[in-house]
Amino acid sequence: MESVLSLILGGGRGTRLYPLTKLRSKPAVPIAGKYRLIDIPISNCINSGLQRIYVLTQFLSVSLHRHIANTYKFDPFSQGFVEVLAAQQTNEAADWYQGTADAVRQNMRYIMEDYTREVLVLSGDQLYRMDFRQLIQTHRQNQADVTIAVLPVSAEQASSFGIMRVDHGGRVVGFKEKPQTEQALAPLHMTDEWMEQRGIHSRGRPYLASMGIYLFKRDVLIDLLKGMGQAADFGKEIFPGSIGTHHVQAHLFDGYWEDLGRSSPTTRPISPWPATIRLSISTAPRE
Repeated sequence: MESVLSLILGGGRGTRLYPLTKLRSKPAVPIAGKYRLIDIPISNCINSGLQRIYVLTQFLSVSLHRHIANTYKFDPFSQGFVEVLAAQQTNEAADWYQGTADAVRQNMRYIMEDYTREVLVLSGDQLYRMDFRQLIQTHRQNQADVTIAVLPVSAEQASSFGIMRVDHGGRVVGFKEKPQTEQALAPLHMTDEWMEQRGIHSRGRPYLASMGIYLFKRDVLIDLLKGMGQAADFGKEIFPGSIGTHHVQAHLFDGYWEDLGRSSPTTRPISPWPATIRLSISTAPRE
């Protein structure tokens, strides 16, 4: 897994979590006592064997920087790291991050200078437990250019997500960001039979929603960000424009997942967290 570089996006102002975000960014919000939201994606990475991690920050990030610096310390002889990439003015860009794709684009030199084979892009304000090795396996077995983690949602929940239509082999053939009407949702409907064949009980959840977890081939990510130089967001612009030109694969997930910054949370039964991955986070002081 040393060939995978992880990028965790720190998020914006976090207005939906206010006043918890009055003095700190969303990923720095305390959870379960001594931990922070950022510990969730970082722990998922570390426990999946991914130990080279950049955290991209922008808004009220001092608390987050301090927590990461005090918590994650690797053996000096290893190649592991958790480093903060704060938004900054450069010769190429002088603006704040305009979206998920723009945040990665403004830090592209760290990707280009790295020996990585794939780049995993994550959100810093989600609560879930995932073994990313399974996602990487799906990506490599299908020789995909991009793999998106998806989970089943109901029609009521679909309007808050990027919704995908996939073929029998799991390749994405349609993508709509936050469809608001029945007409927009109709072409994206997946059958119960398709779900059952993959071990998923639909239970009234016939749509596949993007979880904001993306795995790219390194060179494909660079080409997409350069080729769509004005595209600011992966879901709204990059993916709809790349489905016809690249192999975009879906990785099906049906465990517990929650986007804590989302205005309309999912209302699915909480699945037990698997025992195969365990959180191993060092104790760190809280501000």
